[in-house]
Amino acid sequence: MDVILDTLRAGLPVLILQFAVTLLLLALGVVAYMAITPFHEMRLVREGNLAAGIVLAGTTVSLAIPLAATLATSAFTLDILIWGLVAVIVQLLAFAVASALIRGLRGMIEAGNVAAAWVLVGMQFAVALLNAGAMAG
Repeated sequence: MDVILDTLRAGLPVLILQFAVTLLLLALGVVAYMAITPFHEMRLVREGNLAAGIVLAGTTVSLAIPLAATLATSAFTLDILIWGLVAVIVQLLAFAVASALIRGLRGMIEAGNVAAAWVLVGMQFAVALLNAGAMAG
């Protein structure tokens, strides 16, 4: 039992630190995403816009997927920070490309077009999965 407690005492602070860094990166990614989008997700969500809710939730999950891979495969907190920032940047670029490919995205999301929201989220999920695979090496 002492071995288990010693392991817990040694590992728990590292786990908490690495988890906190990853959550911080996720929050940073969501804030950066909301800053670069042409629509105001939180206002639209408060107004009951389902498409905006889908996009914001999908973006959050899309950011979390590669961050989870980084958290699972990195031995050091600095690795998580560096590769996590790379993962967030890749996901933000994926949004930029996807939104350029979907003409009139802003108007569609603001109008509550759920189909457009799911297409965007699908593109983000696809890139997130590939990003996570690359991060896991």
